[in-house]
Amino acid sequence: MENRKSLPFTDAVIHEVQRFLDIVPFSVPHYALKDISFRGYTIPKSVLREEKQWATPWSFNPKNFLDHNGNFKKNPAFLAFSAGKRACVGESLARMELFIFLVSLLRHFSFSCPEGPDSIDLVPEFSSLANVPRRYEIIATPR
Repeated sequence: MENRKSLPFTDAVIHEVQRFLDIVPFSVPHYALKDISFRGYTIPKSVLREEKQWATPWSFNPKNFLDHNGNFKKNPAFLAFSAGKRACVGESLARMELFIFLVSLLRHFSFSCPEGPDSIDLVPEFSSLANVPRRYEIIATPR
């Protein structure tokens, strides 16, 4: 974990994956279907896709979490673990585990797709009730 600050792009990719995708298998979309006003608060259609908060809200772009010097920057609109009373109590542990897991995989393996990287579509498939991750053949080659 002490290397996390020296790997800002990796941290940005992890955050962007969480922002861009509903990554829980068989998960319903995590956003409101329209802007909502509730007790004086405005809840936008999707805070993770709000045009005012993100440079490229509808495409995968880790630069959403990097400043002009390439350093990791937080965005207050990033609420992958919810907020307020409903915030995930295990958020810091989950962030640490995501980072260690991904960095360990990348350290020990090179990943490729038989059809090439351009064949991967990041948009999930939608069934009648859920977002379903697309299936791909991925080759993990030990380094």
